[in-house]
Amino acid sequence: MGMASALDTLCGQSYGAKQYHMMGIQMQRAMFVLLLVSIPLAIIWVNTRSLLILFGQEHDIATAAGEYACFMVPSLFAYAFLQCLVRFLQTQNIVFPMMISSAFTALLHILICWILVFKSGLGYRGAALANAISYWINVLLLALYVKFSSSCLKTWTGFSKEAFHNIFTFLRLAIPSAVMVCLETWSFEMMVLLSGLLPDPKLQTSVLSISLNTGSIVWMIPFGLSGAVSTRVSNELGAGRPKIARLAVCVVLVVAITEGLLVGSVLILIRNIWGYAYSDETQVVEYVAGMMPILAISNFLDGLQCVLSGNARGCGWQKIGAYINLGSYYIVGIPAAILLAFVFHFEGKGLWLGIICALVVQVSSLLTISIRTNWEKEAKKATERVHDSIIPVEIVS
Repeated sequence: MGMASALDTLCGQSYGAKQYHMMGIQMQRAMFVLLLVSIPLAIIWVNTRSLLILFGQEHDIATAAGEYACFMVPSLFAYAFLQCLVRFLQTQNIVFPMMISSAFTALLHILICWILVFKSGLGYRGAALANAISYWINVLLLALYVKFSSSCLKTWTGFSKEAFHNIFTFLRLAIPSAVMVCLETWSFEMMVLLSGLLPDPKLQTSVLSISLNTGSIVWMIPFGLSGAVSTRVSNELGAGRPKIARLAVCVVLVVAITEGLLVGSVLILIRNIWGYAYSDETQVVEYVAGMMPILAISNFLDGLQCVLSGNARGCGWQKIGAYINLGSYYIVGIPAAILLAFVFHFEGKGLWLGIICALVVQVSSLLTISIRTNWEKEAKKATERVHDSIIPVEIVS
């Protein structure tokens, strides 16, 4: 997902500048690069068990996680293609077909999960395999839409050798995009890993995993807003309308604040029953209930950083975003989490409070940069970026 985020900038600004033919080329270029990157990642996933044992995790937990990761490998390649297709369509404001495709895949996923998890005897391994199958189904549906839909006639002109040119221009945005996303995502995953080092690691890991899963579910709402503002900002900057781009950022911030307050309130109201969705053990349910208010605060802040990060992608600030995430999570967040969890003995709650510290720094930094932005200058940069991406096409042709 990280490297594909470069398409938020490149495709979005190309569409705004009405350089439609470049969008298909940018998508193909992204698919090629992501396919190559997925190969070493697949090798790491295959060796997950050994790596987890090396880092001191319990043998049983490491073995289960390793088996799950191995069965998830096919989904890695599907996910790479899916992210490219989603951004290609999203930056053209083609959203409804993606919603239909995702809804159909989700319904089918329920059946696939039931068969592979309960009927095949694969258990959690079947769940991983079901994810891979569902991802590939979604990729196929979106690829067919791009190929045959009249909505993509101008932006998809078929496979082209131009995709193999000017890869460095793509990487200049793709690598910081990946760093920006990975630094944030890894910090959340690290909380689960650190929970395995706490007293009663099975309980701590279970509750932190439930919290992470719950956070991921509610995060999808601001993630949608993030995609919307990224598309809007990149389109308007590419079209040379900086004032409308600035207005879009202001509007989405108001929406994100409202959404964060509503969802946070719901999380607090359901705190005593939510744990039963994952476990029937009273100890787990009570621990989850204690985590929910903290989760509500982190969700509010995470929603704000999500839309501000979307603005950053729309403007092409991935490198700045990467530096902010590095400082927020690895200089402030994780050290604070370790201090609160292991020194002050807040355990799992301490780990999540460390994430909240990181989010405060991240939101403050992104908001400051957004407020101080010279939008006319950003529009000029977008025009130059689109022009630079066109040059190789003209030379080859």
